[in-house]
Amino acid sequence: MRVALLTESARPHSRRGTGDWCDRLAEGLPEHGFERYLLAGPRAPGAAERPSPVWRGTHELAPWGRRPAGRAAGRLRRPSAPRRRRYAGAYEQLVRALVLPAERAGFGPGLYRLAALAREDGALPAFLASAHARRLLERTWRLPGADTSAGRPPVCDVLAAADLLEQCLRPLSAPWYGTGPGGLGAADLCHVVGGGPAALPALVARHLHGVPFVVTEHGPHLREQYLAHREAPYRWPVRALLLSFFRALTEETYRRAAILTPGSAHDQQWQRRCGADPARTRVVYEGTPAVDRPAAGPEPAAPTLVWAGALEPGRDPELALHAFARVRAELPGARLVVYAEETAPGHRAHCAAVAERLGVAPAVDFAGRPGSLAEAWESGTVAVFSGRSQRSPRLLADAMLSGRAVVSTDVGVAREVVGPTGLLVPARDPRALVGACLALLRDEERRGRLGLAGRLRAQERFAVEPVIGAFREIYLELVSQYPAFPDGGGGGEGGPAPRPFARPAEYWLADGPHGGEATAAGGSADPGSLREPAGRRSAELAEAL
Repeated sequence: MRVALLTESARPHSRRGTGDWCDRLAEGLPEHGFERYLLAGPRAPGAAERPSPVWRGTHELAPWGRRPAGRAAGRLRRPSAPRRRRYAGAYEQLVRALVLPAERAGFGPGLYRLAALAREDGALPAFLASAHARRLLERTWRLPGADTSAGRPPVCDVLAAADLLEQCLRPLSAPWYGTGPGGLGAADLCHVVGGGPAALPALVARHLHGVPFVVTEHGPHLREQYLAHREAPYRWPVRALLLSFFRALTEETYRRAAILTPGSAHDQQWQRRCGADPARTRVVYEGTPAVDRPAAGPEPAAPTLVWAGALEPGRDPELALHAFARVRAELPGARLVVYAEETAPGHRAHCAAVAERLGVAPAVDFAGRPGSLAEAWESGTVAVFSGRSQRSPRLLADAMLSGRAVVSTDVGVAREVVGPTGLLVPARDPRALVGACLALLRDEERRGRLGLAGRLRAQERFAVEPVIGAFREIYLELVSQYPAFPDGGGGGEGGPAPRPFARPAEYWLADGPHGGEATAAGGSADPGSLREPAGRRSAELAEAL
């Protein structure tokens, strides 16, 4: 089948990429044809994308920064009155859904109206950048009862918000819709990786052509936006309006998605709070090639705690320093190695001052960013995680794969990932952390037992093969439940009614994405032979699937 994979290659407020995961998925499912649709951030001068043979095509759209010229950008400079009213009506409906609690149900209809207008003449970017759109935003934003206005937003906030909304809605103007080559309407399904604006093309394809889509989030996009906008360089009214947009987009995405695949049960709970249907949600852990990495070698001669992560308050390296001071009082030869990249300016100097004040500075090594995580874990006896939150299972799983015993605060995904193979302690409790660290540092046999159990648990949960198998089943399930479109259409407004089971089951199971077409049709490649008759044959195929 043809799978359209939509993702953001670079987000302005996120340091985590999804490219490697997408490559592994496409490589693991060679029987399907993958085309990649990227909301690609600006690249460094001279930088080129790493070529990959797994993609049948790559389509890019710059979602941030300078507005690209629309293919009919000049048309809206002096539009006809009826055309301008249609754009204004759709945009006003969307903005009212963002600022008026009683009209939030209008977000989806407003979004799809804008998408339909953009497809007709390609003039949406020009309209969103026009003075008319800014005046409409200002008037709506200042209506009585607008919950994101924080008073009357000044002109500077209106200008900033209008520009940011244009960037958020830019995927609606992408040349990706329709049923021609490279069109999402010709795809059998869409797979959105990361959520957020990457889901906009999938929503439009579903609305216009009935193409189902899957959403995979390794950390909910909405949660990342809430965290990022705490320090965004905009005034609060602008940040509130943007968060309202992302919240409405997330709710619409979860409502329309055929299947949601969060990367952990912790993420699944977040999605449910945002309206996701539990019946359409399945946890699929993020596989990692590190499961094939050998276990760490011999332990260092001195008892050593190793801490890795981002140097920021949320990771609470201060808790690890206070706990280490008490550990060193019991084991004078103990050491602490901190492998970390400073993400909060000045936090490394702050932690160094804390170590100096506690009298353990000579025994603490701020080693910076490690050459590889495998080297970091090998340099320690016990891996320690002291964060106040643990949103992603990646780092915990990587430490467990090293075969080192793990001590972690019981927050976020820690209990789900570590389970009974490590020691969990309450957050912000240095005494409990000290007791867990000393218990392992003093008991070599227990360290070895827990380290081996943790490695086996991580290998079972985070291997790549189960991830590939899970999505192979999900794809086949979707095409068996949703209509297929051999001619690239159906299901959209004004299009022909879709036919369930338009392709027989053998079509999807043959060697190659379209290899079963002739076999399943009795040697005929005529699309009509795959669609007719639709009575008894459809019932037989339903039973087979």
